[in-house]
Amino acid sequence: MKTSRNICSYLLIGAMLMSIGTVAQRTPTPNDTIQSPKILNDQRVMIQIYAPKAEEVSVGGDFPVGNQPLKLTKNDQGVWSILLGPLRPDYYSYTLSVDGVRTMDPKNPIIKQGTGSLENIMALPGPETAFEDNQAVPHGQVREVWYASTTLSMQRRMHVYTPPGYEKGTGNYPVFYLLHGAGDEDSGWNTVGRAGFILDNLLAAGKAKPMIVVMPNGSMPRPSQPGMPTAQPMNRARDLFASELLKDIMPTVEKTYRTLPTPESRAIAGLSMGGFQTLDVTLSHPELFTYVGVFSSGFFGASAEEAETKYANVLNDPSFNKGKKLFWIRIGKDDFVMESNKKTLALLDKHQIKYQYKETTGGHTWVNWRQYLNEYTPLLFK
Repeated sequence: MKTSRNICSYLLIGAMLMSIGTVAQRTPTPNDTIQSPKILNDQRVMIQIYAPKAEEVSVGGDFPVGNQPLKLTKNDQGVWSILLGPLRPDYYSYTLSVDGVRTMDPKNPIIKQGTGSLENIMALPGPETAFEDNQAVPHGQVREVWYASTTLSMQRRMHVYTPPGYEKGTGNYPVFYLLHGAGDEDSGWNTVGRAGFILDNLLAAGKAKPMIVVMPNGSMPRPSQPGMPTAQPMNRARDLFASELLKDIMPTVEKTYRTLPTPESRAIAGLSMGGFQTLDVTLSHPELFTYVGVFSSGFFGASAEEAETKYANVLNDPSFNKGKKLFWIRIGKDDFVMESNKKTLALLDKHQIKYQYKETTGGHTWVNWRQYLNEYTPLLFK
């Protein structure tokens, strides 16, 4: 037995030495020292990738350089690079394309997950990002919460923020339902949206009331039957989400957490698709939410034409305005959904629905939506 063990030990040591020798003999490449993204002192950012056999590399993201992907240039060592900016300090998402294939930046481990894709996130620090940074303040907790969806007959997940002191306290809290956009899922507001840190910083500064923030998954599962489209039709997805919110999400939250289950203690807001869902729930069930926020959204496509019929009873109800302490709408001047937004405002105006409206700079990006969240939240539950 001892001889057999000795032989095994020698074989193992020999394999390890061979492995070490192989590693030591590896030819270094420029990839070993690449840093990407590389933040420069003048607020410019260099994105780089080692792809010596590639024919074309480009990058797209929510940095303010237009909607078209930007081409990287290749040096004689096979490193592709591009210099962006100067950029305003903020958090930006981006994705590389290598010979037409969507590619993650292999040097950047920080990502945003969506329903069918991933994106890298880069941080450009500066005083402008203080409201969304991880500061030395008391922090709340963000949990992944699974629940049974009777609407979809499956287990579904949401992210739930509870404020500092919730675990050791006994009091009840108002609830803010925060909805994401198309292509994202329930982690979006907590990753690239920075919602937890934004709430922490607002609470620490005394600018907002302590609240529970519920971030559900507004994206509906893709139809599973062969030959079916890759996504639910917009109006079908809208109706499924409204059903799940009312029948599954809200009852789970109000059963699980110490909430104040009254309209005066409930708020809802959403961006893009989530804003569309917010409008739908607000005009279908006006009794549920006293505070409403719509970010970069409106009634899209055919839904704009059907809205006046679908929500006729509420639109023509003069008591609607009395039940809303806040109906808050924001959009960037360069947002591609501006036309839908304008049609929605015209419909609200026609029926004398009161709202607060402002156009900001920028387009359809998280750069705007984090700012909107930071401005909207302090107005709640006053």
